[in-house]
Amino acid sequence: MRTSLSYLGPFRSILTFCFISLLFLTLSRIGLGIWQAERVAAVDGWSHLLIQGLRVDFASLCWLWGVAALGTAIFSGDHILGRTWKSILRIWLTLGLWLIVFLEISTPSFIEEYGFRPNRLYVEYLIYPKEVFSMLWSGRKFELILGMLVSGLTLWGGWRLSGTLLKNISYPRLLMRPVITLAVILVTLLGARSTLGHRPLNPAMVAFDDDPLVNSLVINSAYSLVFAIDQMRNEANASQIYGHLDDQVVIDTVRRDSGRLSEAFTSTEFPSMSFNQATYQGKPKNLVIILQESLGAQFVGSLGGLPLTPNIDSLSQEGWSFENLYATGTRSVRGIEAVVTGFTPTPARSVVKLGKSQNDFFSIASLLKKHGYETQFVYGGESHFDNMKSFFLGNGFSDIVDENDYENPNFVGSWGVSDEDLMRRANSEFEQFHKEGKPFFSLVFSSSNHDPFEFPDERIELYEQPKQTRNNAAKYADYAIGEFFKLAKESSYWKDTIFLVVADHDSRVGGASLVPIPRFRIPGIILGEGVDVKHDKRIVSQIDLAPTLISLMGISCNYPMLGRDLTQTSEDWPGRALMQYDKNMAYLRGDDVVILQPDRDPAGFKYYSKTGLLSKSPQSDEMKLAAKSWALWGSMAYQKGLYRVATDDVELVTIR
Repeated sequence: MRTSLSYLGPFRSILTFCFISLLFLTLSRIGLGIWQAERVAAVDGWSHLLIQGLRVDFASLCWLWGVAALGTAIFSGDHILGRTWKSILRIWLTLGLWLIVFLEISTPSFIEEYGFRPNRLYVEYLIYPKEVFSMLWSGRKFELILGMLVSGLTLWGGWRLSGTLLKNISYPRLLMRPVITLAVILVTLLGARSTLGHRPLNPAMVAFDDDPLVNSLVINSAYSLVFAIDQMRNEANASQIYGHLDDQVVIDTVRRDSGRLSEAFTSTEFPSMSFNQATYQGKPKNLVIILQESLGAQFVGSLGGLPLTPNIDSLSQEGWSFENLYATGTRSVRGIEAVVTGFTPTPARSVVKLGKSQNDFFSIASLLKKHGYETQFVYGGESHFDNMKSFFLGNGFSDIVDENDYENPNFVGSWGVSDEDLMRRANSEFEQFHKEGKPFFSLVFSSSNHDPFEFPDERIELYEQPKQTRNNAAKYADYAIGEFFKLAKESSYWKDTIFLVVADHDSRVGGASLVPIPRFRIPGIILGEGVDVKHDKRIVSQIDLAPTLISLMGISCNYPMLGRDLTQTSEDWPGRALMQYDKNMAYLRGDDVVILQPDRDPAGFKYYSKTGLLSKSPQSDEMKLAAKSWALWGSMAYQKGLYRVATDDVELVTIR
């Protein structure tokens, strides 16, 4: 008599292994959760852990055995090709099951050592098998023996089971195979993506708290490891692109170019760590950073751009406005990297998306959290986009507000709720913090000024027709800023808060130059009670903003940022800016420019800001060394884990 499994034909082996794997992964997650029950319960994480965990596991199995199912649909049969495929399938199933089991079995030891599931470190250690085996044998004999035993049993059991399941099977008729093949493709693709949204499943999509361990428990160890390997491919090393310098030369150069005295640097382990005395003398203030999507200088009237920003133009007359502020890159995550962490740009992806910076990487959120601040990210879209959610939760942000947290928004577009909804929500959050007597730092990130440029009707007088254009969206984004500051100026938190309005980058970054410097110019305005009105003409980089804000807040502390505190930098300083444009990097100092390119000597130029043109001009060896050192510092600091929050117990210093 035929069982129900027999009707599944050659697919019963794959489905059986999937069921066993799902059961094992779920039990493993429950076991890990019970082991870490206190931390899971502290964030009310059980339901999220199990439901989203099942989602990740299903997606993982689609990646692992989806192609095997497709091959089975096409090749299986009682012929030589079918018998060959059957042997391949047995090996595939057995090794796949072993991989899942082995990684889960080794997970507790890895968590015990590093605090989260296997990641890039797991891979990096495989490069040194002898040393790793010796280390495990010396300190973890039981785990090593258990791993070997379980591996052996899994391989033996998987091979036997797959052999049994692939005996006496019936095969689908040829006419049915196209239908089955199409069904397998659809299930595999939809299951692996695990969403119908713009972006496929990733760890940021299922992250829900600032505890990195609990977030890592949601995914399984095989998924965690493969994702880490994928991330590692994008970690370009600047020294391989621009040429090598001795580490100490790099450190000495960027320290000197940071404008700090040598005695300010407080650590040999973390060479950029320095103590910085705040300029403001009084009760430490709150901080709000409003990061504007794609709002380059070309859209800002007060910076010589189109007349699209009457509110920003007005605000520039009320605070400290920067007339020559330059973004470090061309992506939002690069802007976040510079503004929130003060980190220098590299030819690799932003640290927001790289593996080694997902936990314990310095940010002003982690700094301010140490000093008792509520730390928050407010966004109108999906916070897992560009891995922001994972990066923020792992690096000091305690609270995230995104699209799912808005009740009855007035307008929802492709990128989430409108900037008006965003700004109103931000204002209510700040009012609540102030009411509760909590100091706060909030990063508010707009999204309306983004293709396809959707925003509410009848808010602005359109600059041009049709409605959904970049220029009209920029004008609407400015309108929302104006509406926010109407509320903020009447609020209870206004007098206790420093505000920064700044773009993440410009749009339409391109041109014939090696680095199109004019397209990196962006608006930036610091506002708040006690902030003097000033039109700053110095060359300023995004990396200078965070140190300046910390100083204006009244917080004296140690941090690894190398940007300038502009409150303590002379007015005749010519300024400098760093701009990463794909694999090219520009170092701008006054009107002198050095541009680094892959596998070429540094090239010197003069920059004429009025025309936006670059003209070849020899530059000094000192300029070239500075440019190369800044370019190499970021990669070195990232790769060697040098960019951390100060580990000493620094008290909040208030100068009275």
